[in-house]
Amino acid sequence: MRRPILAIQVSAILVPLTFAGCAGLTSSNSSNAGNKAVAPTIAAQPANQIVTAGQSATFSVMASGTAPLSYQWLKNSSNIGGATAASYTTPATIAGDSGAKFDVVVSNSAGSITSTMATLTVSAAAVAPTITTQPANQSVNVGQSATFSVTATGTAPLSYQWQKNSTNISGATTSSYSTPATISGDNGAKFDVIVSNSAGTQTSTMATLTVTAAAVAPTITTQPANQTVNVGQTATFSVTATGTASLSYQWQKNSANIGGATAASYTAPATAITDNGAKFDVIVSNTAGSQTSTIATLTVNAANISTINVVTYHYDNLRTGQNLNETILTPANVNSTTFGKLGAFTVDGLVDAQPLYLSAVAIPSVGTKNVLYVATEHDSVYAFDVDSVNGNTSTFLWKASVLGSGETSSDNRGCGQVTPEIGVTSTPVIDRSRGTHGAIYVVAMSKDANGNYFHRLHALDLTTGAELFGGPTLVQATYPGTGDNSSGGNVIFDAKQYKERPGLLEIGTTIYTTWSSHCDAGPYTSWVMSYDANTLAQTSVLNLVPNGSEGGIWMAGTAPAADASGNIFFMVGNGDFDTTLNASGFPSQGDCGQCYVKLASSAPITLLDYFTPSNTVSESNSDTDFGSGGPLLLPDLVDANGNTRHLAVGSGKDAIIYVVDRDNMGKFNSTTDNIYQQISGQIGGVWSKPSYFNNTVYYGAVGDHLKAFPITAAKLAATPATQSSTSFAYPGTTPSISANGTSNAIVWAVENGSTGVLHAYNATNLTSELYNSNQAANNRDQFSDNKYVTPMVANGKVYVGTPNSVVVFGLLP
Repeated sequence: MRRPILAIQVSAILVPLTFAGCAGLTSSNSSNAGNKAVAPTIAAQPANQIVTAGQSATFSVMASGTAPLSYQWLKNSSNIGGATAASYTTPATIAGDSGAKFDVVVSNSAGSITSTMATLTVSAAAVAPTITTQPANQSVNVGQSATFSVTATGTAPLSYQWQKNSTNISGATTSSYSTPATISGDNGAKFDVIVSNSAGTQTSTMATLTVTAAAVAPTITTQPANQTVNVGQTATFSVTATGTASLSYQWQKNSANIGGATAASYTAPATAITDNGAKFDVIVSNTAGSQTSTIATLTVNAANISTINVVTYHYDNLRTGQNLNETILTPANVNSTTFGKLGAFTVDGLVDAQPLYLSAVAIPSVGTKNVLYVATEHDSVYAFDVDSVNGNTSTFLWKASVLGSGETSSDNRGCGQVTPEIGVTSTPVIDRSRGTHGAIYVVAMSKDANGNYFHRLHALDLTTGAELFGGPTLVQATYPGTGDNSSGGNVIFDAKQYKERPGLLEIGTTIYTTWSSHCDAGPYTSWVMSYDANTLAQTSVLNLVPNGSEGGIWMAGTAPAADASGNIFFMVGNGDFDTTLNASGFPSQGDCGQCYVKLASSAPITLLDYFTPSNTVSESNSDTDFGSGGPLLLPDLVDANGNTRHLAVGSGKDAIIYVVDRDNMGKFNSTTDNIYQQISGQIGGVWSKPSYFNNTVYYGAVGDHLKAFPITAAKLAATPATQSSTSFAYPGTTPSISANGTSNAIVWAVENGSTGVLHAYNATNLTSELYNSNQAANNRDQFSDNKYVTPMVANGKVYVGTPNSVVVFGLLP
């Protein structure tokens, strides 16, 4: 097999052998065997490489063997052009190069060898740090540690170097840094941090360290005091403490924590008799410690029988609308958390008359009760135990029908003002001194099967509802005149043409009634009648439009007023007024429609004085009368000259506030209003009455805000001092005021709408609404509305008439 090779070798050295002979041939063969070529051997394989995108990677190989050695690098098994050295450096890498395989073929004349594969890993480009949450200022007490933190993003690994006042802090190389225990000298020190990686650095904003003096544990300086309340009232316990802020509080009742009682004072809910003797204390704490107060004891007295009596419309004959004996309801506890609807006394018809209230009534076979008296348009009168309300309560102490035998309540006489039936519309009046047990006086309208209509004055026993004094008395009257529905020189009272809309008035032993028509359906005139409270006999009759027509006495269901001298004041609706006056300044024919009148209450009732605007005829003809509103008599006031003034206030559809001097009302002047004070442009039209408290007059006109007009030197302010944010739709609102003397005053007002809304305002600032019945969740306090009603407040409860009940509000149990 070797013969051919030898032949070649021989031929390769034939020339020298020609000259050297046999000896030369032997020497040449020996030299060629010692210089035989050696194939490559790889001593160091290419290594895997990791780079960042954009960087290059270098692969290297170490090989031995007979020179020269040649190299050919491959990427993913494909030759790389020009890559023919012992090392190969890639171009700038891209993400797609990651995972590529590199090897190299090493060769020489004796052979070749291929290296192992090396893998290229290409990482994304490094991102410089970005601080996303800067270190925050820290406040600590002396001796406490403060911790500063930073949050940053960027390519890992991130390194941190915290600095204090721009000097590196040794060992502070993490994302947060906690100082050693601070000293006062550390106050105001500035801390920042440098965050860095391979791509760059960012320095945080400065954070300031505030070091305050060491915390002082709480010390109670005023301990909670014992409290004594009546059942149903709230009790407030308070503590005063010093110590490093912030102080926290936890009140306890009988050593058990009270949920949510975490302020310096705690007001217990409306109390029950079972709360008597309860022990209250409070734990005051801060970071330095805690202190527990001494025990305060709650004493709860059983409910006393009320001494409050509400016997007439708006509390008194001045019709101020103020109850100054309210000791339970205050601005502090009238809110939707502690105050709301307790229930309702359900009845058989509309409650247009204001409910009345008596304390300590001895009910036969029942006992002594606080009693609510309610009259309905279904001709029923109820007596309820006011303290028995619980949800819808239909149980009554007594109920009396004021219908005649075989009669029903009247239809609405084709007028939607009082509908669908007319029974008891006016507010009754109570006299506890009449009869054996006292009497409630009620005027009721009814009709029989033959279409005859009746009005009767009833006096009912306060304890049983039985008729008193041989009653009832049929209301009928005539008066000299030739006006509407006159005959034989007398105008005649026709029962079917009238309703007794304004409330009853009692002066001494006399009951007074005033009469309105059904809408403006004639014929009708202007009637005032009086009756003996002991016998129900009629004592006097006056007609204020005896020779004309109309002049209904409306006053939005309020009531005539009376002063201490027994003079009667009210406002007559649109009707004939004789602009021709007699020598005394009175209408020559006696027709005083559209008048604010002053009457003598002694029999016979007579017109003593009056006021009517200069444009009275045009107002009456356009149905813009001021008889749509009710009267308010002000308590005696002293003017700027030291004179005592006896004033009355009233308004109507013309949106003017008229303030008249009751001693000289001004009568009629065709060119100017001879009046004490007149304010225009501040209220809307009035279908209600103003009320009074503490030298302030409150108005609730139609489409207007409830407004407060202060009185200074016997003059109303020309503009309101405060007003509610709520505007009251028709018929506006007739406010009531509850107060304990001159303190804790609240103005109550009912808003007319799809549902009624009871509002309570701070009487000193009507912008401060304490409560309204729409505030509580789940319609808890809502009720059905009834036109012209006014809230009545007595002994911690508020009573509002509805179409079929009296809703009762008070402190929640």
